[in-house]
Order: sequence, then structure tokens, then C-alpha cells
Amino acid sequence: MDKNFKEEFRQIIKFEPPLYKQRYQFVKDLVEKYKPKKVADLGCADCSLLWMLKFCSCIEVLAGLDICANVMKEKMHTLSPLPVDYLQPSERSLTVTLHHGSVAHKDPCMLGYDLVTCIELIEHLEESELKKFPEVVFGFMAPSIVVISTPNSEFNCLLPRVMLYRHPDHKFEWSQAEFQSWALETARCYDYSVEFTGVGHPPTGMEKVGFCTQIGVFFRKYPQSAESVQSEKPMEAVYKTVFKAVYPSLKDEKYLQTAVISEVIFTAQIIKHRLMSKRQEYSDDPERKSKFQLSMDYFSDYLGKVVVEKNMEPFVSGNEVYIPLRTIFSFPKVNRLCGTFEKLCKLIAGKVTLSSDGSAVMFNIEHENEEN
Repeated sequence: MDKNFKEEFRQIIKFEPPLYKQRYQFVKDLVEKYKPKKVADLGCADCSLLWMLKFCSCIEVLAGLDICANVMKEKMHTLSPLPVDYLQPSERSLTVTLHHGSVAHKDPCMLGYDLVTCIELIEHLEESELKKFPEVVFGFMAPSIVVISTPNSEFNCLLPRVMLYRHPDHKFEWSQAEFQSWALETARCYDYSVEFTGVGHPPTGMEKVGFCTQIGVFFRKYPQSAESVQSEKPMEAVYKTVFKAVYPSLKDEKYLQTAVISEVIFTAQIIKHRLMSKRQEYSDDPERKSKFQLSMDYFSDYLGKVVVEKNMEPFVSGNEVYIPLRTIFSFPKVNRLCGTFEKLCKLIAGKVTLSSDGSAVMFNIEHENEEN
């Protein structure tokens, strides 16, 4: 390749969005496609990828592992729940855990993951660690999908200020052929298939150098048996947990109860407001007021019976308004939160003022009448 041609490209190579964002977006797209529930990021560093993935609604368990605890600790607070997470708990559960340790060691806390990501990790491994890496990730952890990204050394000639490696901590950088050879042999040994792709497209006319970041996506061919997992399980944990966050979730009954009570009261207030507005319309017309009062007196005399027989209709009796629970349960959000009418009754018992037979939410409007 002509030296001047190379130098020209060295000055204009710029990735938009930045290369690291393209790598993270690749993982996010993969998550959205395959919907893994448990995801582990090996070599998670400053937790940026984990932070991005915590917003993926399919993920219920996130774990990060890094050899440098200090780097994780600097940004691990970004993985903690925010006040809004407590005010509006999600319908899914989410637990985020960070571990300090080496990818060359096995630990039972890393078993059972659906997707394992190794983004710009392997090039930082010493030769002895790289030899152990496949057995730990593909043999022991054995997730359904593994994503490995690493620099493509053939692209380095187009990058300014890159003499040997892109980062001083890199122990090696592979060409496309070297990475594919390693990946294919690893896949063969552990019963995986592998697909090759990448991010960071080369300039027009330079397609042969390949992507700036090369990526291998490994898919396990056969389900892992429980027996094989148990036989591989080490006796003791070797990683140190440095962070754990359990997000508030509607799967936790205490958060569900709070959400249901809030929604029941809110819905009942809306129904009451509409009913009282209608009542006010009648009170402004003497003839209509007489008819309205007649119906209210009827409901007052037979309230218990009517609530059962006409259990979808709200009622006014003297200074009290009754909003049937059946009516409230028919609202989509309440219905979705509770699932069953029996669950609704259980969650609000003793927390919301109800009629004597427990079939309706009751409001006293005496003070409202005095103000009016």
C-alpha cells in the first residue's frame, strides 16, 4: 500500500458515533433480539455497558467482573436505583452485582447466565490467562451466547499515533485471520458455533483491512445439562463481591401493595369526582334534583343489596360516596397490577376505607358539602 495513501487516511479516520458506543450498541441490539434474562459482562471496567443494559426490560440479573476493583468502584454508584425507581417500581425484577476477580478463575456465582460479553477484554490477558479463558467462559460458565470483541490489528495502519498496539496494556492484537482461527478452534472444542462481524467500518477503498473492532458471536449448540454444571462447580467462591443492588419491583409484594393502593385511591377519586360533578348538575335544576335525590334515597335504603346486585355502579348515600371495587378493578392499570379481583381485595385490606361489606371504597364528603 502506498505510504502517502496510508497517511491520508490516518488524518481522516473518525468514527461517528464513537467506536466504544458502537460496540455497546451492538451488544444492546443483540440483547433486544435474543431477550436474555441473565447477562454478565467480563472486564466491565467502569460499568458503562452494564449501565446501558440495565434499561433493557428483558434483563433481570446483571453481573460485572473486573480484575481492577478501583475502576469499578469509581462508577458503581451509577448502577444504584434512583428515587424514581422507588416511586414507580418496574414490573420486572432487577439485581445488579459487581465482582472483583480474574476471568482465568472459576466461581459458581457466574453459572447460569444466558449471555456473557467480553468487550475489548482478551487483548489485556497474559498468555497464561488467555489459555485458561476458554475453559472458564465456554466450558464452565457455558452461556447460550458469548460476545467477544477485540482490536483488528490490520486496521492499525489507518489510525493516527498507533505504532504497535492501541493501548499500552494490550498484550497482543490479532489480525482477522488470527482471531478467526482462535475463535473457530474454541467453538469447536466447546460445541459452539461462531459468527464474525464488527464495528467501525473502514474507509471506501480500504475494505480489505476489515472492521476496526472485530467481533465473534458464539452460540452454544446444545443445552447444558444440570449434571455437567454440578460436576464443574468449585467448592469455594474465589471472587469478591464489591457491589450489589436490588431494584424495587412490583414482583415484591410490598412494592406491589403500595402501587395498588395508590392506583385504587386515584381511580376511585376520579370516579367520585365525575359522580359529584353529575350530582351538581342535577342540584342546579330543581326538577332534575328531585329525580336524582329519589334515586339516591333508594340506594341509601338498600345500599348493601344494591352494591351486590348492581356492583358496577357508584352510589351516594348522605355524606358518603361508594365506589364499587368491581368498577375499580375494571380499569386496565388496576387489572394489570392485580391480575385477579381476589388479589385486589387482599392487597388493599386494612389499607383503604371500605364499605361495611368490603365491596366498595368509601369516601366521606361531609366537609366537601360544607365547603360547597
